[in-house]
Amino acid sequence: MARRVVPRISKRRLMVLGTASLIAIVFFIFSLVYNIYTIYTLTNEKKDLISFYEQLQADAEDIKLFKEKLSDSKYLADYAREHFQYSTDGEYILEFDEDDTKEVINNISSDINKNYMVLGLIVLIALIFIYILFKGRKKSKK
Repeated sequence: MARRVVPRISKRRLMVLGTASLIAIVFFIFSLVYNIYTIYTLTNEKKDLISFYEQLQADAEDIKLFKEKLSDSKYLADYAREHFQYSTDGEYILEFDEDDTKEVINNISSDINKNYMVLGLIVLIALIFIYILFKGRKKSKK
């Protein structure tokens, strides 16, 4: 079998066109991957924006309800007292910090538990003392 001789110009054409084809293929693959990633991130962003939009709609509904409630003068007075510390004549405003209130409640409940334990111990000692007294009287009667 005879070897086929490839002319020099064909080799040059193959080098130039092959390189250009390879660059084009790499560019198209890169573009494809980049566009797929962009679509993925935009889809996630769309989901986040939809949930945010739904939250905003719920908030708008709450604001409409609040607006309707504010048309009631009794509710408006109660709201002003609660949030802006307005008071009527002869009324005092006491403000408590939630953390301090919880701490006080915990201290009171632990004090109450201690008091119940002490009271239970006193009752137990009293019952033992009464038992000993009655047992001593029964022996003396016999």
